[in-house]
Amino acid sequence: MELGFLFFFNSILLGIGLAMDAFSVSLADGLSEPKMKNSRMIFISGVYAGFQFLMPMIGWVFVSKAAQTFSVVERFIPWISLGLLGYIGGKMIIEGITQLRSGKVEETDKEARAVRSLGTLLLQGIATSIDALSVGFTIADYHTRAALTASGLIGIVTWAICFFGLMIGKKVGMKYSRQATLAGGIVLVAIGIEIFVKRMFF
Repeated sequence: MELGFLFFFNSILLGIGLAMDAFSVSLADGLSEPKMKNSRMIFISGVYAGFQFLMPMIGWVFVSKAAQTFSVVERFIPWISLGLLGYIGGKMIIEGITQLRSGKVEETDKEARAVRSLGTLLLQGIATSIDALSVGFTIADYHTRAALTASGLIGIVTWAICFFGLMIGKKVGMKYSRQATLAGGIVLVAIGIEIFVKRMFF
């Protein structure tokens, strides 16, 4: 595989397509944490980008070394995404309804959310990037340097798109702080359903 213009162009397009779910989740993150600092935005975008880099490489290894194992794992991808995003989104929906009923958003809750959840963030990263395992099929004939470069470009594109999503989510969340957590949870559940339906029926 030659690392020419077409290679870079296709990898960037692939990155844009794969980053759409992570972009939507970034919007939800920004909505639910409107006072998020830039350093945290950089970190969150980096987590999503890291998973988007890692998953195609894992898929590439599976396809080139253990194709049969990968085909078994692939069947569970829609269920994993639906389960993870449904769980996280469901918790946010319950939290958002509670906030709307009480008529206020506790600052302590916002601060706790900001620090809380590396675990939740990692789950979201897995849920939004696990679909990229399938990219291992499309780059199966790449040599190691080409596979690393393609995955790296996907990661860079994802970082930029997710950072942009966080910025938009923050701005909207500032205006609608009471509804923000509920909206963010609904978005996450909707993404989980969309990934599930797309992978299972199309």
